[in-house]
Parts: sequence; C-alpha cells; structure tokens
Amino acid sequence: MENKILLSEQEIPRFFYNIVADMPNKPLPPLHPGTRQPITPDLLEPLFPKELIQQEVSAERYIEIPRQVRDIYAKWRPSPLFRARGLEKLLDTPARIYYKYEGVSPAGSHKPNTAVAQAFYSKISGVKRIATETGAGQWGTALAYACQLFGLECEVFMVRVSYDQKPYRKIMMNTFGATVHASPSGQTAYGKKVLAENPDSSGSLGIAISEAIERAVSDPQSHYALGSVLNHVLLHQTIIGQEALLQMEKAGHMPDVVVAPFGGGSNFAGIAFPFLRLNLADDQQIRFIAVEPASCPKLTRGSFRYDFGDTAGMTPLLPMYTLGHDFIPSPIHAGGLRYHGAGVLVSQLLKDGLIEAVSQPQEPCFKAGLDFIRAEGIIPAPEATHAIATVIDEALKCRESGTEKTILFNLCGHGYFDMGAYASYMAGELTDPSVSEQEISASLSGTDQLQPG
Repeated sequence: MENKILLSEQEIPRFFYNIVADMPNKPLPPLHPGTRQPITPDLLEPLFPKELIQQEVSAERYIEIPRQVRDIYAKWRPSPLFRARGLEKLLDTPARIYYKYEGVSPAGSHKPNTAVAQAFYSKISGVKRIATETGAGQWGTALAYACQLFGLECEVFMVRVSYDQKPYRKIMMNTFGATVHASPSGQTAYGKKVLAENPDSSGSLGIAISEAIERAVSDPQSHYALGSVLNHVLLHQTIIGQEALLQMEKAGHMPDVVVAPFGGGSNFAGIAFPFLRLNLADDQQIRFIAVEPASCPKLTRGSFRYDFGDTAGMTPLLPMYTLGHDFIPSPIHAGGLRYHGAGVLVSQLLKDGLIEAVSQPQEPCFKAGLDFIRAEGIIPAPEATHAIATVIDEALKCRESGTEKTILFNLCGHGYFDMGAYASYMAGELTDPSVSEQEISASLSGTDQLQPG
C-alpha cells in the first residue's frame, strides 16, 4: 500500500510544456494601452529579458529547460506525490485522493519553479537587480531566494495587509537579502498617490505590481518579474504536472478530476496543463477545477474583457476574466489569491469550456485545512485550503453516489508562516467577506469596454 510516489533526479522534466500549441482557440493578443493595437515584443524589453519575451509569445509545444536551472531544481525536485489515505478515511469516501506537495522547496511553495528561471534569464541578460510584488509573500520569498543564487539584488513590494498579517514572510525575504516594502509605499510616485487618497489602504496585488513596474522601468539596470498570470510564468510551472503524470502512472491511477487554487493561474496551470493535453490531444475526459476565493471571484462572477494587469494602468491590456483593475479585494488570509484578474491562457480555456471554476468562502477553507492537517499531518497554506475544500466536496459526492474516482490536487505550499490565520479561525474571529454585484459592476465600469470576441 504505497502512500508516497517518488521520482528520481533523472526524471526531472527537461522541457517546459506550452499549452498554446494544443489550444483549439489561441489566446487573443495583448494590446497597447494607447493605440489598442497588438503589442510587439520589443515593447516588453525594458521589463523582461529577451528569452522570457520569446517564451511569452511562443507557440512551440516544448521549450528546453536550461541546465543551470534544472541543476537548481534538483535541490528539491522532483517533489513527492502522496496518496491522502488519512483524508479518504476521515471522509469515508470511495474516492482516491492524491496531492502533489510543492511545500518542499526552499521557499515553501511552488513559486521557485519560475523564480529560478526568471532570475537565471535576467542574470545572463546583464541586469543587476529585479523588482517585484508579492501578495502573501510566497512569490517574494521565492524570488529573493533565486536572486541570492545568481547574485542579483531583489526589491519586493508586499501587499500591506499581508505585510502586517505575515511578518515572518518579510523576515524570510530579508534573510535571503531582499529589501521589502509594504505596498502602497512611499517609495514610488504611484504608492504615494494611493496613500494620499487613502492612508489606510490595505493594498492589492494590482497596486503592488504598479509600484514594482515603476521601479523597474526607472532603472536601466533593473528588470521586473511577475509570479503568476503571464504565459511564461505558467509555462515554467508545468514541471509540476509533468512530474505528476509520471507519478500517477506509477500509482496506477490517472485522475478523473484535477483541482488547484486560483489567484492568477500559476499553480493551477502548473498541475493542470500537462493533464489537459490528454483531453486536447487524446480525447480523454478529465475535469479541471480552478478554485478562487468567494471574496475575489473573477472567474465565477467577473467579465471576460481587455483590462490592465495592474491598478495604475501601466501594463498592456490583457484579454482575461477580471473584476476590474480598480477592484480592491477584502483582506482575507489567502493573500496569494487576492488578484483582480486571471491569466490569459486560463481565461481562454475557461471561456471555451475546457476547464471549470468554483469559489469558496474563507471559513469552510480553514475548516477543510484543519481536517487535512489532522488527517495528513501537513499544515497547508491558506491558498491551498481552497483546493482542499473543493476536493472534500468532490469526495463527498463520490460517497453519496458510491462512485470511485481519482482526484488529484496541487498542495502548492505549506502554511507554517500562517499560524496566525489558523489561530484566528480556531478562535472564531474570521469572517467571510462578500462582494456584491453592485461592487463588481462599479469596478468593471472603469475598465476598457472593448469586449473580445
């Protein structure tokens, strides 16, 4: 009775998988915010190294992982796949539940998969420093770690509410040598503008992105790095799903359902895209469920349209599901899921009905997290509890119907820096923020009204 499925170092994927090659409807192009014409790659060169820009626009199915990046991955990859027998027993379900555990990385999440690649390409392009944003702190921690490996300076704008909620995430970034600011900050013109209008702003990823981009474009020795949303970021994360494919084959059970939490798309795409290729290329019928917080429901209640990826409107217009770039999510503890928009690739797949989306309130997620902790012995990050809550829902449906299904989910990171959130839940102090249709409509009214076809 095997509970843990491991791979050898030689089985670390040698290529990133690019789902664009297999999508029946290719994503619409990003637009220049001024001309509203498709942007050209050269316009991205002040922000990203050329290799990442090429990956961003590529339609090649497989892109080789540089040896130097793969050697660093070997510090923690391949990550383990577990059979959640304790959770299955607790739920008394005939479902088989598996989870891919990304909390074994140096940063404690899946984020180093792209942070290492982005830092490597920036290093060989000759820049000296990288500016970025972070929500809950997992991406900032990963990039701080990666920059330290390659001798790059790292400056992180951390969403204010998470900066206050998760002080040890900031300290962890500092230990890797990064400079961390609470966003909105007094370090940028846009941060000062936000603070002047609302000194008590809890911040958002959109605001933090604006600050990081402003910092990067003001210095020719700097690049910008994003931890989710963009095509090249999702591309790097597909090593998760490629490993999981091999591990599920070894376990003798291919998934009927694949589940992952959803903020901008990186951990969902990471585990889902390699399996989704089986549907697209081999006509299999695997379900894919992206799980977002009910207080930031861009997939389930947002609109598919062109919108900015940041609050200040510095980015190109992206075709995506969005709540509007002015939307400020409630200060829930799953800070990594508090983003107003969704990645272009995931948005197109959802629009085409190839994946599903659900939302989960905060309290049921923490209840599911506690159930998982007591059944499996791992404390999940608040973001990951959204997947767990949905996995439990699916497993209970199997119990009610007497159906045997195999469910796979991405346990994208541990929650050992999130104990304050669990303490608040156990003390009965958490609330379930809601967002009204009026709030969503008001936020969307400030977006570009060009509706993609």
